Amino acid sequence: MSSASAAPGLRDATVPRQRDRSGAPPAGGPAPDAPATRAPRRIPALLWALPPVVALALVFLYPLFLVVRQSLSPDEGGTSLTPYADVFGSEAFRSALTTTVWLAAGSAVGCLVLGFVLALIIAFVPFPGGKFVARFIDVFLSFPSFLITLALLFVYGNAGMANGVWTGLTGAAEGPFHFLTTPWGVLLAEITYFTPFVMRPLLAAFSQLDTAQIEVASSLGAGPARIVRQVILPESLPALAAGGSLVLVMCLNEFGIVLFTGAKGVTTLPMLVYSEAILESDYPGACVVAVVNIVISVGLYGLYRVVSRRVGA
Repeated sequence: MSSASAAPGLRDATVPRQRDRSGAPPAGGPAPDAPATRAPRRIPALLWALPPVVALALVFLYPLFLVVRQSLSPDEGGTSLTPYADVFGSEAFRSALTTTVWLAAGSAVGCLVLGFVLALIIAFVPFPGGKFVARFIDVFLSFPSFLITLALLFVYGNAGMANGVWTGLTGAAEGPFHFLTTPWGVLLAEITYFTPFVMRPLLAAFSQLDTAQIEVASSLGAGPARIVRQVILPESLPALAAGGSLVLVMCLNEFGIVLFTGAKGVTTLPMLVYSEAILESDYPGACVVAVVNIVISVGLYGLYRVVSRRVGA
C-alpha cells in the first residue's frame, strides 16, 4: 500500500472528527450521553407523621374524648353541664381539691429542699460509698410507690417496728406513732418517694459545674453557705425547676400512696375519681373530677415550660 493511500486513513484515526455547525456529532461518531435517571420520589412528611398521630389518637385522644363526653352526659340523658354544677357545688369536691393542692405543693417543696441538700452532700462531700448511693438513686426511681408506703408501714404503722419497740420498753398498750393515717403521713410518704426525682437532675447539673468557680470563690474567702448561695444555686435552677415541676404534677395524680397508707380522712382528686366511679357508680361525676385533674396537670405543665424558658432549662 502506498503512503498516499495510507495518509488519509491515518488522519482519520488520529484527528478527531469535528461537529457540524448545528452542533450534532458526525455520523458514525460516539453516541451522546444517556439522560440521567430520575431521583426517587420522596415520601411527603405528612405520610411519615400520619402513623404516630393515628396511634396517639387511638391510644390517648379517643379515650380522653370519651371521658369529656361522659362528663357532659348526665344519667337522665342528653348533653348538659349539670354534672359539672353538681360536682363543683359539692363539699367533697372542694375538700378533695384543697387537699390535693396543698399535699402536692408541700411535697414539691419538701422534695426540693431535701433533694437539694442530699444532692449537695453526694456531689461535693466525699465519703465512702458515695458513688454507690448515686447509682442507687437510679434504681430507686424504678420502685413502685406502694412499695415505699409499705416500708413506712412496717416502720411507723400501728403494728410497726417503732411502736413495737416503744411498747416493749415502756409496757404501754400501744405506741405513739399513728401519723401515717393522717395527711402528714401521706406527705412524708410522698416526700420519701419523690425526692430522688429531684436529686437525679440535680446530680447531673452538679456534674457539669465548673469546679474552678468554687475554688476561686473559696480562695477569695467565701464560706460554704455563700458558695452554695452564689455559685451552686444559680447553676442548679434549671434542674430544680425541672425536678420540682415533675414532682408537683406526679403528686397531683398520685393514687397508690394515699390508698396504701390507709388514710381514710385524706381524699384527693384521684381518690375521689375512684370513689365516684367504683363505690358510687357515678360515672359522669367521676369524669368531671378527672377532667378537672387533667386541666390542672396540663396547666402546671404549661407553667413549667414558661418557667424553664426563663431560667434557661
